[in-house]
Amino acid sequence: MTSEKAVESISCPACKSDFDSETLRKNLNTCPSCSHHFRMEPWDRIAYLADPDSFIEFCKNMKSLNPIAMDGYEEKLTEATRKSNLSDAVITGTCTIDKQPVVLALMSFSFMGGSMGSVVGEKITRAIMTGVDKRCPVIIYATSGGARMQEGIFSLMQMAKTASAAAELDRAGLPLFLVLCDPTTGGVTASFAMLGDIAIAEPGALIGFAGPRVIEGTIKQTLPEGFQRAEFQLEKGFVDTIVPRKDQREFFVRLLKMHRGKPAGANAPGSAGHEREDQA
Repeated sequence: MTSEKAVESISCPACKSDFDSETLRKNLNTCPSCSHHFRMEPWDRIAYLADPDSFIEFCKNMKSLNPIAMDGYEEKLTEATRKSNLSDAVITGTCTIDKQPVVLALMSFSFMGGSMGSVVGEKITRAIMTGVDKRCPVIIYATSGGARMQEGIFSLMQMAKTASAAAELDRAGLPLFLVLCDPTTGGVTASFAMLGDIAIAEPGALIGFAGPRVIEGTIKQTLPEGFQRAEFQLEKGFVDTIVPRKDQREFFVRLLKMHRGKPAGANAPGSAGHEREDQA
């Protein structure tokens, strides 16, 4: 839905071109002049990836609690929900892409910097395990500043949990495809985001564990130009390929056809996530 607020003027940080936000939206949040990739929200990604009306969300009612009684955390969660219109930093569900079944998990940086707390870790784990149950590939769009410090050890536990789920998918002989968006850092990078069978990056995405300023402050050296950007990581073998947003759907159509397996007859996409949600 387009509102008056949605047609504000925008200046590209890369080439300084000016355009309105409606032009940006129609161009998949990429600059029409230089193709700079702006950050993108999960529902907008679903709109260009999934077949029309095929996406069925699961675990959508999960919300974070305050497991270590951190002062002010509930207020931060309420404000993040208000600003992002999301219940937490990831949306999960099943869909088809060119009629091929897939499980999607799409993170949002706009909800507390895409930080991984207990809900994010649980939803991503359930998304991966839904892929195991349904015998279909899993695609995760990662963007995060890392673990959610307001949940202490509970957030750090999600690293092991999501990594274990990825191992289960691997043992089942099913593919996990990771799309690393700007930025993908911290505990997310140190866990499931680096465990995909194919690591795909969006152009210009910052990908790493610690940020450049932290590294420079630690080693007391100036880092190379473009350090930790997708192009640098591709050159160093940290990612497998860079795929512009406009090409991602067709890329996944080809990838899914290459990895097509025999779906479990009783596990048609759409129901397992809702059944498991009641067990939270």
